[in-house]
Amino acid sequence: MTSLNLNIILLTLKIAIISTLIVTIVSILLVWLLERANSKVKSISEMFINFSLFLSPSVLGYILILILGKRGIIGAILYKYFNISVIFSWWAGIITAFMVSLPLMYNSVKTGIASLNPVYFEAGRECGASELQILRLITLPLIKKNILAGMVLSFGRAMGEFGATLMLAGNIPGKTQTISMAIYSASESGDTQTANFFLAVILLISFTIMIVYNYLFKKERDNI
Repeated sequence: MTSLNLNIILLTLKIAIISTLIVTIVSILLVWLLERANSKVKSISEMFINFSLFLSPSVLGYILILILGKRGIIGAILYKYFNISVIFSWWAGIITAFMVSLPLMYNSVKTGIASLNPVYFEAGRECGASELQILRLITLPLIKKNILAGMVLSFGRAMGEFGATLMLAGNIPGKTQTISMAIYSASESGDTQTANFFLAVILLISFTIMIVYNYLFKKERDNI
């Protein structure tokens, strides 16, 4: 394994892990906040949250360029006043992974909370717990299966993300090139050995995650 190949694997894992952690925290907070918002605000917010489900990755990537590019709505401000360029950086990979996995994580957490009996929350309030304490001590432990499922789906989606990441982060070897991009580049150039190597790596990672996921769920069921 060359140092470049190792860099590609580590970068892919870094993007997937960081984006999964961020999307998990954000999704939990969004569900918690929107459960307390009026129906109109909730409907509009969820429309934007689920927006990426109905867009092709290349279209999503172009929208992110319009927002975060050096001439974009937000990107221009970041570049002009803070000298920060999001485009063509590994952070762009995290942003695209976050955007495509947000609907998966959000809906998983939302489904878990919706399935809970409201009596749990009422009991917490009767005991004098604050809303944040109810979230931390009651809600999250009861929906840990949903959170775990959402994290697995988000991690897998981030690992396989290609189109939007290619648009925003680019395919720069040693800087922004992920496993999916490396497979694409290798197959385009006829380098089947490299393509097969990265295919084996991503399959190994995917199967390992699924084995751990199934083990944790089986252990949880056995404890019931």
